[in-house]
Amino acid sequence: MSTIPRGTQVPARWRLLACGLVLMASCSIAAAADGGIVDVHALPKLEGAVEDTSRPESYRVEYRMPTPEAVTSPAVKKLLSADGWVPYVRPLEEKSTTLNFKKGRQGLSVYLTQALGRPDQSVVHYSTDRIYGNVPFPDGASDIMFDGTRPYLGCISPSALDVTSDFYGREMAAIGWQKLTPETAVRWTTGLDETVPNGLRAFYAHPDSKEDGFYQQKPVMLTLTRRDDGRTNVDIRVAPFALPGELKADGDLAGLPRPNPTKTARSLGSASSNKREMSAAAMAELPAVLAFYHRELAARGWQEDGSAPLAPGDEIAIKISNAEETGVLRLGRKYDFTMVSLTAQVKDSALAARAEAKKEADEKFFSDAAAAAKQVIAADEARRKVQAAALSDAPLNALADSKTPVPLPETAEGAKFEGGDGRLEFSSTSSVKALGTFYRTALKNAGWKEQPSVINQPNMAVMQFSRSGKSISMTVMQMGPKVNVSATGSGLVVAAAKPVETKSAEAKPVQARSTEPLKADPDAALPVPTQRSSRGISSTKFPGSNQSFRTELEASIPAELSDVLAFYRAELTKRGWQEKTDGATVAAERAELAFTSPEGPAVLKLGRARDETTVSLVQRNPQAAAKADIMPKAGQARLMLGNIGPKEASLTINNQTVKIAAGAGGPQSPKGPMLDLPPGKHQYALRMPGQPARTDTLTVAAGDAWGLMVGPTGEVLPLQMY
Repeated sequence: MSTIPRGTQVPARWRLLACGLVLMASCSIAAAADGGIVDVHALPKLEGAVEDTSRPESYRVEYRMPTPEAVTSPAVKKLLSADGWVPYVRPLEEKSTTLNFKKGRQGLSVYLTQALGRPDQSVVHYSTDRIYGNVPFPDGASDIMFDGTRPYLGCISPSALDVTSDFYGREMAAIGWQKLTPETAVRWTTGLDETVPNGLRAFYAHPDSKEDGFYQQKPVMLTLTRRDDGRTNVDIRVAPFALPGELKADGDLAGLPRPNPTKTARSLGSASSNKREMSAAAMAELPAVLAFYHRELAARGWQEDGSAPLAPGDEIAIKISNAEETGVLRLGRKYDFTMVSLTAQVKDSALAARAEAKKEADEKFFSDAAAAAKQVIAADEARRKVQAAALSDAPLNALADSKTPVPLPETAEGAKFEGGDGRLEFSSTSSVKALGTFYRTALKNAGWKEQPSVINQPNMAVMQFSRSGKSISMTVMQMGPKVNVSATGSGLVVAAAKPVETKSAEAKPVQARSTEPLKADPDAALPVPTQRSSRGISSTKFPGSNQSFRTELEASIPAELSDVLAFYRAELTKRGWQEKTDGATVAAERAELAFTSPEGPAVLKLGRARDETTVSLVQRNPQAAAKADIMPKAGQARLMLGNIGPKEASLTINNQTVKIAAGAGGPQSPKGPMLDLPPGKHQYALRMPGQPARTDTLTVAAGDAWGLMVGPTGEVLPLQMY
């Protein structure tokens, strides 16, 4: 009871406190009034659970267990079942690792993950799952398949038909379902088909109800059938007369028509692929879906060529064709869906025509590219000559008061010296010739001996000096209107020097860490959150081809590694990817997981940099690689060589020397030379007539396919193809 006398003026701080308590109480009442949302924090937890209190969201909770997933999962299921929660499986999600539960009109989703860096521990995640179309489960029901969004229920009641019928007559009414009669169903249909062999059928509707969570609920059809073992099959689904009779077209998949609405849909290939496939689960009766494809295929120039052999699950299989392709349309029923499978294959005659058109397009592309490259090279040489003419050949003097181990010329600009690493860089308006003469003279007078070098051109010179066991390597190169000088070596190391760290003025600030749940970008080819600071995606394929051998996504996400890992596990599972448990690495600062995707193997790598999580997701297509004959042998890596230069080149690698003809790997010679290499680091040397040898290293792993393309001026471009 309050101790403040009636009529006494309440201090302001007490009035504020009272208002706050009223607001808190009203919030609690509002939350409690929503009987469709379970308080996940009040749910039972396994013994030994350690709850994560760093994220106090009302809709989810997670706790760590000192047992692996294989032990924790059945224990959670048993614990929640004992608390009255009934487990079920969603249609078309039979392989999902998420556990679904229902208790009255409340839903619950539970999934488990491995604790970071601890395969002997697991993390349990509870999250609310609102049920929008509640229907009752019979006590002791088995084989429960349920989706509360439509709703759909398929299960086996342990009771006989009459007992199960009484249960549903009583419990449907308790939830608010009203049984339809021919008179009350006239707004949807002119007649109710209630005849079921060896069973019975009834139709129900539910009015809108904020209290019960129903909104614009379609009528449902309850079907009960007697089983030979005395039990009863139960089926509840949206009544057929409430489903759309004429379907509209949704966005195409792989260039093939897709009906609307669909629960799930996926495709392989694209509109220009030699083979393409589309599959979907349409939320409509089979006759409506069949009528949709009769209309859409005819409008796109396809004709029907009779029936095709039925496959398991098919009710209808039709051969189709157009001027360039043949295909098969298959329709069947599963749960309350009409399952669609549509495939198309390019005819041999059309393949030959496409190959010829591709060859002509490739020839034109490379011809245009070669002509453009020649123009660019000619313009670059002309520009260099003009710029070189502006550089001074005047003799140079040493800059006074220089603190570097070697003298700086008086025209040096922007000098950077790192004594700890033995590195010196600067630019100058003097010519390559003047700077070369300056250093040869200055270092010779200081007792340095020059080693001969084959690179001594008007626009570039390389000089090597040695003295008393120390060395200096200098490169002088014209870069536009100035000459850049870089020098490295033990002769430049100053032991007492400390490296100077400089911060770029253009460095981007680290994005603030997101506190919202990560959401998938709907427009991304590979899954990536919308909350990201950077993203890049690349794919490798032959010119003119639409089928990639290798697709790679790189991104940086301002979120914890554990959140990003959970995001990818969930999103990749939705796309039909399956995680491989062998060889998986999950630690606090890095993770590496292998997957099997519909197109082929994939690898996800996560790391930490600048307080963000870095993502590298690589997906390979072995079918495309094998078709293009770039698939490496088992345990080996494959190296493909090309040369778009005007002269023959030779490459020496792994004690093998291969000649690469001019144009090899281009349109006139689609397959250039190929080598199989063992995994590891390989040094290679490229030689072209009239040019010094170019050396570099290439690191390959087993199963990799790399391309090395020689450019018009002798440069080598490495590219991972697979």
